[in-house]
Amino acid sequence: MSLSNDNEAPRRLEGKFQAMVVCFILGLGSLVAWNSMLTVGDYYYTLFPKYHPSRVLTLVYQPFALGTMAILAYNESRINTRLRNLIGYSLFSVSTLLVLVLDLATSGKGGMGPYIGICILSACFGIADAHVQGGMVGDLSFMCPEFIQSFFAGLAASGVLASGLRLITKVAFENSKNGLRKGTMLFFAISTVFEFFCIILYAFYFPKLSIVKYYRSKAALEGSKTVSADLAAAGIHNETNHQVGFDAKNQDRLSNEQLFLQNIDIAADLFLIYVLTLSIFPGFLYENTGSHQLGTWYPLVLIAMYNVFDLISRYIPLIKCLTLESRKGLLIAVLSRFLLIPAFYFTAKYGDEGWMIMLVSFLGLTNGYLTVCVFTIAPEGYKGPEQNALGNLLVLFLLCGIFSGVALDWLWLIGKSGF
Repeated sequence: MSLSNDNEAPRRLEGKFQAMVVCFILGLGSLVAWNSMLTVGDYYYTLFPKYHPSRVLTLVYQPFALGTMAILAYNESRINTRLRNLIGYSLFSVSTLLVLVLDLATSGKGGMGPYIGICILSACFGIADAHVQGGMVGDLSFMCPEFIQSFFAGLAASGVLASGLRLITKVAFENSKNGLRKGTMLFFAISTVFEFFCIILYAFYFPKLSIVKYYRSKAALEGSKTVSADLAAAGIHNETNHQVGFDAKNQDRLSNEQLFLQNIDIAADLFLIYVLTLSIFPGFLYENTGSHQLGTWYPLVLIAMYNVFDLISRYIPLIKCLTLESRKGLLIAVLSRFLLIPAFYFTAKYGDEGWMIMLVSFLGLTNGYLTVCVFTIAPEGYKGPEQNALGNLLVLFLLCGIFSGVALDWLWLIGKSGF
């Protein structure tokens, strides 16, 4: 089968619901491995109590994610998106398995050697994240908004799944010998299997859905070369350049610089959203909230509440009247979130558990809602190749925000004894 130069949508785009489910699962798979490592922070604080694992592992992860994403975003128009995503999910799967193998090989002992190994695997997670998140967001940006919303809901669900599994394994193994370690091993085993499932799903099922083939064919007709391998996997061959009457102007597109200048406010929104979120989550929640009645359960409960409300909020934009589409309104909402910094500071110092749980929940609620609003309105009005490029650029700024937030998170330790 070859592409048709007909841009009219078929009367019935079959497979939309299935595609949304797959996008959700793929989004979940793109962060479940990393969230697994963050969520077992209590285990790593037992093994490496002096090395600030929650903060250090995140700080190691981010430069590799950001550097790889910058390279991929610059070259996105020449990159095979299918290969890029398969490499990312494969690296996630192998790295998660190696976390498990490393712990088994060292018999769950601490020390600098195992810690360096964990840091190296964190860097691998960062590289995998840049491949998958940028590749998937760029690919879904020229499809219907529900797909990208489902993907970002899956990202949030990875945190909920990780927190839920962590709480279950903590309960199941709390009273057994080496219970914390056993729970962690089960945790990473489940994550490894899930990542492998994502590879199968993306490689063999997703490209053959009718609605996905339609949007990728449409993008190819508009000049996109990144979808060729996915179309070939679906049995469609791009022959538009040889068609009579094909308009070469379809392949003209705005440069990355032009796209950035037209969307600088949107890029700033994403940067500021994640600067704030990652300056608090997860390091502050593990090390700056003090001792409370919940004991070792307290940081796990806080992280679980953040993840649950982050997930819930990513479905709010599906209700049209609740979607924030004004660019000025988005910027005001993003800047207003910075009031959470003094709120967290004074709550940690003077407040009780209830107030902290409420604040963490609000942090997650605003993070998820604003993220989905930004990514769903940004691609409007652009052609397929431009939407793919813009999706990659926005993920780059998202990762810049995460990296800056992770670095600023260390400021909470100023004045603490032992720092």
